[in-house]
Amino acid sequence: MITSFVVNALLAIVPVIFAITLHETAHGWAALALGDTTARDQGRLTLNPLKHIDRMGTIILPGILLITQLLTIHRVAFMFGWAKPVPIAAWKFANPRRGMALVALAGPAMNFFLVWLSAVALRELADADAGVWLNTILFDFMLVNMVLGLFNLLPIPPLDGGRVVVGILPEHLARAWAGLERYGLMIVVALILVLPQVFHVNPINDVLESVLPRAFRLAFWLAGYHE
Repeated sequence: MITSFVVNALLAIVPVIFAITLHETAHGWAALALGDTTARDQGRLTLNPLKHIDRMGTIILPGILLITQLLTIHRVAFMFGWAKPVPIAAWKFANPRRGMALVALAGPAMNFFLVWLSAVALRELADADAGVWLNTILFDFMLVNMVLGLFNLLPIPPLDGGRVVVGILPEHLARAWAGLERYGLMIVVALILVLPQVFHVNPINDVLESVLPRAFRLAFWLAGYHE
């Protein structure tokens, strides 16, 4: 029982840690390409997960989701988290708002790239004598990255989608939209925890159930699965 719990916990946590680490590092790489060296100068252009740990997004929220699911449905059906944002000095960009939008898109783009890589690996392993555990790990990694990428595209600051909206709106509207960032974490927590647990309404799950099958079909098609 304890061994099974630990194995399930690791299979749920490890893909999340790698996904959010690469997500945040991608922001730093994009910023560096646009002329901002802040993340590099502060040692955040690293794949060391310890450098990117956020107390709420990397430990508390994933921990709550993990324990709740393992104790109730005895499996991990959904896992989500985020890392400590890499430092960005937007004023170093030629166009700060457009630059921040591009930097924001780099995170989900990295997750979708990892989804594609996972799909390619699964295709290559289809004809090989690979263990079920390896296929499970790859699929879980694919799922985590898909969910993380899609969730971050929600137009809610400080999620990446919110920063993209700020980057493309006219300036007066962008300022108003950026003002939502002070409430962003509360909105995210409400969507993930409060609405499902208290009001039995789960808009995130409803959207994912609609979008994920199409997104997976597209990912596998791009990876070479052609029927």
